[in-house]
Amino acid sequence: MVRLQSHTHAKRKPMSEVNPVDGELERPSVTDPETVARHAEYWRRNLQYLGWLLAVWFVVSYGFGIVLAESLDSIRIPGTGYPLGFWFAQQGSIYVFVVLIFIYVWLMNRLDREFEVDEGADA
Repeated sequence: MVRLQSHTHAKRKPMSEVNPVDGELERPSVTDPETVARHAEYWRRNLQYLGWLLAVWFVVSYGFGIVLAESLDSIRIPGTGYPLGFWFAQQGSIYVFVVLIFIYVWLMNRLDREFEVDEGADA
């Protein structure tokens, strides 16, 4: 079986290097083709994360809370007696949205570290 190498394992230049003369950080030129490609890949992945998370939120809020609410109402939440469709419409979609925010933060922190643009422990 052939295993493809992920772009994260490929050898690449660091995003910033220390200038040996004055000790300042040198950032690569934004017109450098490798930098342009990395920026494009970063934003492609960012938008992909946003698309998937918004799709989940749409399904939960609109699908479960409105479209499928009547069929979900046949299921009762244990211990409360509330219909599941009502719960999704009133509270569930908000809870899912908050959880999706935390998932987005986790995904973006991971992406920032992968592309060496994270703020680190200093931020």
